[in-house]
Amino acid sequence: MSESPDVPPVRASRWSDRQSRDALQVIAEGVAEVAGFDLVGISAVRDDGYLQTLVIVGPEEARKRLIDSLAPVAPLLEQLEQADDWGALKFVPHDRMILDIDTWGWTSDAPREHLAPGAWHPDDMLVAPLEAADGTLLGILGIELPRDGMVPGPAQRQTLAMYARQACRAVITTLERERLAEQVRLAGAAADIVRHAVGTRSANEVLAECGPAISQGFRAESLWVQRLGADRRCDGPLYVDGAPTVRLPSGLGALVAAQAPRAWERQCVAVIAPERPLPGFLGGDQHAEVISFLAGLDIESLLFIPVGAGHECFGALGLTRAPGGAEWSEEEAAAALAIGRDLGRAVANARVLEREHQLLDELRDIADYKGRLLATVSHELKNPLSAILGYAEILAAEPGLSDAARACAAAIERGGGRLARVVDDLLLLHEPTETRAARARPVDLGQAVAEVVELNGAVAGGRRLTLRADLPGVPVLALAEPRDVDHVVTNLVGNALKYTPEGGTIVVGVERIGEEAVLRCTDDGIGIAEEEQAHLFEEFFRSTDPVAVAQPGTGLGLAIVRRVVERHGGRIEVDSALGRGSTFRVFLPAG
Repeated sequence: MSESPDVPPVRASRWSDRQSRDALQVIAEGVAEVAGFDLVGISAVRDDGYLQTLVIVGPEEARKRLIDSLAPVAPLLEQLEQADDWGALKFVPHDRMILDIDTWGWTSDAPREHLAPGAWHPDDMLVAPLEAADGTLLGILGIELPRDGMVPGPAQRQTLAMYARQACRAVITTLERERLAEQVRLAGAAADIVRHAVGTRSANEVLAECGPAISQGFRAESLWVQRLGADRRCDGPLYVDGAPTVRLPSGLGALVAAQAPRAWERQCVAVIAPERPLPGFLGGDQHAEVISFLAGLDIESLLFIPVGAGHECFGALGLTRAPGGAEWSEEEAAAALAIGRDLGRAVANARVLEREHQLLDELRDIADYKGRLLATVSHELKNPLSAILGYAEILAAEPGLSDAARACAAAIERGGGRLARVVDDLLLLHEPTETRAARARPVDLGQAVAEVVELNGAVAGGRRLTLRADLPGVPVLALAEPRDVDHVVTNLVGNALKYTPEGGTIVVGVERIGEEAVLRCTDDGIGIAEEEQAHLFEEFFRSTDPVAVAQPGTGLGLAIVRRVVERHGGRIEVDSALGRGSTFRVFLPAG
């Protein structure tokens, strides 16, 4: 129960847990009572190689002097090599004491001279090493000031050793429980961080969501986050959780930007504190500059953690603790590095999501621009086309026109009419959804099919095709805009007529299935290759099948059908195979 003259300043550790200290206090009190000693203390070995005194039972002066004091383990182990072996206990008589008692710790002011034979000398030391199953030293149980003033005799030593073994088992259990609790706490902190990071849409949101969980999980005063840009320079201001905004001096900002990637490459964290060894990436002047900067913010220690994913470093975390705060343990350092990896993956995913959303917005802008462009061009073409067709009709009706001129006028009418249909298709394709949906009302699908089939009967007959309607005995109503329904049926029937060879059959039917009205158009035509079906409803798509290419068309018909159907909350399906015909099914909300 001692304190070295060259130890670091007294500081708390993770043993600030009250429940664990209370359990150790009870054990120490039991040992003092049973063993008959007035001073009993329990110390734990820390990760930095020091013993920290956790509990003291004894004089108030000793408690104030020793509680939370630090002593290096190495000199104590060297001293114990010269101790008498009392089984679970080690006794060092004062004449073999190599530690400087006057400066090492508290000693009683009892007489040191003219002692009776066998009397306890104030500089005697009796301890029980606390070891794990693998022999690792976990702590020390120290016993001093026997109430009878005598060094224990052989019989009393056996009793003391028995009680010491029992106490040691209890202390070791408590120490292991505390270490396990530390691991559970850090694992919980990591789980919280991953949970907060999942689903965030931007790197800034990841940091904002995870910052409080990291600070709380590591019992830190504040969390600093410095992001690095693509040029590996500090990107934006320093994010701080739990503290006022901090502006890094340019020199420190450059230091973070330079050293974070190195720390990530080496997969290491560093503790920056006055009494800690210099991290490998800091020179003496740099270390002094950082320490001075931290002191100005009333910060004593900083845990520096690189953040990254794969080979890319995104920045660094800084966890801070104020003077008197806990030492950073090895468990915390390992957990912090793991969190740097988890957070790096979350940031990488967030960056991908950010890019995806950015690309999606860009695609929407492009689609909107294309729609406006096509609508504008179509409107601008409509009036000149109307004039061209009008004058062509007037010209064709001129009685004195030569046969050659009349043929030219007819060609102008055919070409102008075809172009006018393309313009109408483009206008229909890019008309706003709400404009059409607002005019939706119950429409009899069967009646629409019967009218289109009748209108195209002559065309089918001329090509020796069988075109028939397969209609139920009751109306099948769909909630849609009537003109849109006519466009859908006309396009599907027109495609079937175009791509079905002579002698083929086309059947158009309707039915109601649940809450949907279904339009079905089946033919035994040339069919559609499987690899082309995914592009079938794209604008201006034309099949590469030579038979299909030979037929005139713009590639807008099925795109219009899909757009119209989707405007009304419906869907379209196709079932086709090359050389075996096609079936198109349109599903619309039932009216």
